[in-house]
Amino acid sequence: MLVNIQTQSESTSYTGFLTQICFVLTFAGLKNGILVMMAYDQFVTICHPLRYNVIMNPKLCGLVLISFFVSVLDALLHTLMALRLSFCTELKIPHFFCELAHILQLACSDILINNILVYLVTSLLGVILLSGIIFSYTRIVSSVLKIPSAGGKDKAFSICGSHLIVVSLFYRTGFGVYFSSAATHSSRKSAVVSVMYTVVTPMMNPFICSLRNKPMMGALRKLISRISSFH
Repeated sequence: MLVNIQTQSESTSYTGFLTQICFVLTFAGLKNGILVMMAYDQFVTICHPLRYNVIMNPKLCGLVLISFFVSVLDALLHTLMALRLSFCTELKIPHFFCELAHILQLACSDILINNILVYLVTSLLGVILLSGIIFSYTRIVSSVLKIPSAGGKDKAFSICGSHLIVVSLFYRTGFGVYFSSAATHSSRKSAVVSVMYTVVTPMMNPFICSLRNKPMMGALRKLISRISSFH
């Protein structure tokens, strides 16, 4: 994007095209892993608060590395499989980045193996990681329902509410792009849906982590009041 802005050109080289696919898939996969780890963090916070510092120890950082390596391997697999495809010389991508699902629709060669690989890997990784999130929230809901006071329940649900919103947006739009034929065949719909899981959900991460912090909430209220008084 920076090169295109500098050169005032919207063209992308074949190498840049493949590189972009690889990076997008790597960070999307890493986002998957981070969402699972955040769900586990919520689970420990609500269900085992007194053991939080013992359970959430620095050794768990290794899970981030595992998630990263799995994401890189997945991205390299899809990128290498894209090398076998042939495209027209004047390929126009009606998208704001090289989305793999959309690129496959523009290939001039047979994409059956690529589609099978996309569905297989997306289903496998998506189901495994989503199962971890569902398990965490099943235990969370079970624990919250046992809390006698309504205030305690509200506080517990407020802790994980923002994370649930991000999970819902990320998986609904991600699966929509890679499993819905309507999303892949319509470039406009595909671009709009892709914005949700590539741009919107990562931007919401700071809010998930910081809006539970009282000083941050106080600063946000002051900023909003200043903007309101200014207008």
